[in-house]
Amino acid sequence: MVLRKKPKQQTVSAVQISPSKGSAFGIPEQCVPVPCRHTKIYYALREAVPVIDAAVFKLVRLTGGFRVECASPYAQKMLDAFIMQVDVGGTQTGLEAFISSYFEQLLTCGTAAGEILTDLSGVPRSLSVAPLENIELVRSKNRAGVGILTLASGTPEPVKRPDLCLISVLNPEPGSLYGSSLLKGMPFVSGILLKIFESIGSNWERAGNIRFAVTYKPGSDSVDRAYAGERAKQMAEQWSRAMQPGAVRDFVCAGDVQIKAIGADCAVPESEIPVRQMLEQIVAKTGIPPFMLGLSWSSTERMSQQQADALTSELEAYRRILTPVIEKICRTYLRSVGCGDGLEVVWNDITMQDEVALSEAELNRANALKIRSEL
Repeated sequence: MVLRKKPKQQTVSAVQISPSKGSAFGIPEQCVPVPCRHTKIYYALREAVPVIDAAVFKLVRLTGGFRVECASPYAQKMLDAFIMQVDVGGTQTGLEAFISSYFEQLLTCGTAAGEILTDLSGVPRSLSVAPLENIELVRSKNRAGVGILTLASGTPEPVKRPDLCLISVLNPEPGSLYGSSLLKGMPFVSGILLKIFESIGSNWERAGNIRFAVTYKPGSDSVDRAYAGERAKQMAEQWSRAMQPGAVRDFVCAGDVQIKAIGADCAVPESEIPVRQMLEQIVAKTGIPPFMLGLSWSSTERMSQQQADALTSELEAYRRILTPVIEKICRTYLRSVGCGDGLEVVWNDITMQDEVALSEAELNRANALKIRSEL
């Protein structure tokens, strides 16, 4: 009979950045709370204006995938399995899923927070994106570093394992600990755009569902004037019956009766030009070419190519922000399993141009190198 050891139960460590249980009092002066009021506005803005929401998801997808390379084949095999199978929030798996959620929060709020959850042996088993209202940022004593405070007990307390926490900021203002959202400056422009859309909806509700004004003018005869109220009531009943849905009915009356469509004389203001002006401001802030958001604006082939080149540089800048986060997660895992932490994050090539044009450019470069070597 062979005795086997009972396998250890893999228990994931408790979440440090947990929700707040009450209002925070006694906040030190050096604490910088994340501006949650602005984040709520930005998420509401994404829900109200579909173009903004599409732009955020488009940037997340265009950033592309990545792979992490190690020098050791054994470490590479274990790291690949971790990248593919790590749990993300209980509903997704894979490091790329975590980076997508993390990057989406970074674009929307300007600040992204995450956490590495480990088992009892210290091996990372799960990744989590933390809501920003659960944390506060604090400057270190030397004014160079940044610490993270959690609101688990209602008052700000330093996290026990800051090495397992992840923080990234986007375009921080001078002297600020938190970043600036990609949607900064859009609420005013989007408010005008929503007013235009709301007015268009109201006008179509009024003008699309045609309403009529039936006017009866009694004659000079005393009999007509005496029975004017009763005749107007009969006309109203017959008109209401004629306008009932179903079969088309005719309305026949005698006397001086005028029927006009309400609002037919009022022209609906043109909305194409102001809507485009607002959308141009939104598209310029996101940095995405209009044709990628479904906006059929006239653009030449040369202009589209320049827009794609500009977007490529934007995506490269986002990748420089995300690369340290990926490296920290992978290094934490490799150290926990006893492997070296030497690694490199390799992003997939951004190919938004025609493959034929890319191949022609490569051929021209090769011909240029050949001529230089011959000379």
